Amino acid sequence: MSAPVRHVLVLGGTTEARLLAEALAADPAYEVTTSLAGRLAAPRLPAGRVRIGGFGGPEGLAAWLRAEAVHAVVDATHPFAAAMSAHAAAGADAAGVPLLVLRRPGWEPVPGDRWHRVASLAEAAALLPRLGARVLLTTGRNDLSPFAGPDRLPELDALWFLTRSVDPPSGPLPANVEVLQARGPFTVEQELALLRDRRIDVLVTKDSGGAATAPKLTAARELGLPVVVVRRPPVPPGVTRASDPAGALAWLAART
Repeated sequence: MSAPVRHVLVLGGTTEARLLAEALAADPAYEVTTSLAGRLAAPRLPAGRVRIGGFGGPEGLAAWLRAEAVHAVVDATHPFAAAMSAHAAAGADAAGVPLLVLRRPGWEPVPGDRWHRVASLAEAAALLPRLGARVLLTTGRNDLSPFAGPDRLPELDALWFLTRSVDPPSGPLPANVEVLQARGPFTVEQELALLRDRRIDVLVTKDSGGAATAPKLTAARELGLPVVVVRRPPVPPGVTRASDPAGALAWLAART
């Protein structure tokens, strides 16, 4: 008699989540459901079942895990989705379901980089006036309030900003801003052309990690530009981590 099919919930939204879902969907030993937050108007859908929208907090997630007879949860959300990761840890624990956090490694500076690491977007905003006057913001469309909200530093109004995101930004925008809607990945040549064309003199980014969005760092290095890098929030305590889909597959094979 064959072993029962094991249901895995992947909390997605990243390249690693799509690759993991693809591998699980191709394996008859697994049934995979990927949950997407629904923040993008036209997300790239992974293989297998897909659900879009929240669960209603940890309690809602725990109820869904029980109702769907889920064997394991893989949190492969964006490294900065701290609230979702906390809910995943609490919900999986309440349902008695094993949880793995799949996080690609963060970026590390190399010779020639002019990085300024900060703990938050508010710290990044406070640092900007000392670094440049024309800013490329690649922090996401929902994270502009430290640069544009009512509590922003007055000095920021003298700066010029270029924001880049897949969908239009939400909330207030900086006083002097150009909004660029574009979906990556971008090549180093494309990033160099953008930085030169807009005369950017400082880049702000989150430490998302991965190769897909790293070309902007290479371009900034080649042009000698300072880069403000926002550190990642910590993974929930006590949760096992994997750095790539292969590690997640090995963990699933051992525990489900």
